[in-house]
Amino acid sequence: MYDISTRRRALALVSQGRSLNSVSKETGISRAAIRSWQDRLDPLPRMTPPAPETPADDIAYAYLLGLYLGDGCISAHPRGTGYYLRIACADAWPGLLRECREAILKVIPGIGVCILQRQGCAAVTSYSRQWPHLFPQHGPGKKHERPITLVPWQREIVDAHPWEFIRGLIHSDGCRITNWTTRLVAGERKRYEYPRYFFTNVSEDIRRLYTDTLDRLGVEWTQCTRNGTPFNISVAKKASVALLDAHVGPKY
Repeated sequence: MYDISTRRRALALVSQGRSLNSVSKETGISRAAIRSWQDRLDPLPRMTPPAPETPADDIAYAYLLGLYLGDGCISAHPRGTGYYLRIACADAWPGLLRECREAILKVIPGIGVCILQRQGCAAVTSYSRQWPHLFPQHGPGKKHERPITLVPWQREIVDAHPWEFIRGLIHSDGCRITNWTTRLVAGERKRYEYPRYFFTNVSEDIRRLYTDTLDRLGVEWTQCTRNGTPFNISVAKKASVALLDAHVGPKY
């Protein structure tokens, strides 16, 4: 942004009969900028961002928040006019992609949503100036390298709709698998299979949001490590798996 005095000096050179090209070379200002100042000297007023808005649908927002914390990111438009929300969804789960798109449309009705296909996955993408307000966890760097906490109005939504939040987290960074082990039955070793849920995220804060919500829902969990570092959250107890099956279920 050039100040008024700089603009006037450049225009004064032009008024002396100098070409835009020569003035540009002398001042280091682009010809396009000098040409635009001939039509309007004063800079356009800065647009102030709109007041923060709340989600139009709290249930959809709780689910979308889980997706964002797991596989989402927000990036500024190159021209600084707004922001893109992108949620990565694997091609193996078309139902997840559809639910993600529907949640975005419920959180901000009438907004545009597009699917950007990549190898093995798609980015569900939507543009709005409101995304940093709706997801104040947005910031520079990777999510696991900065603190992640919920602001009070987000906490109220998660407390009111905890299962939707859990669904979003599992649909992004979780899975339901069939585990197996062997047991001796009447002297014979037999294979025994059982369902199990995993949630994997390197952010300690995001794992804690997940486990704190599981605690409030009465779901028992254990923490698994990788090379001595906390990494996975496992739910394997029969009653707790049944709760997750009733409210979350496998990806589809």
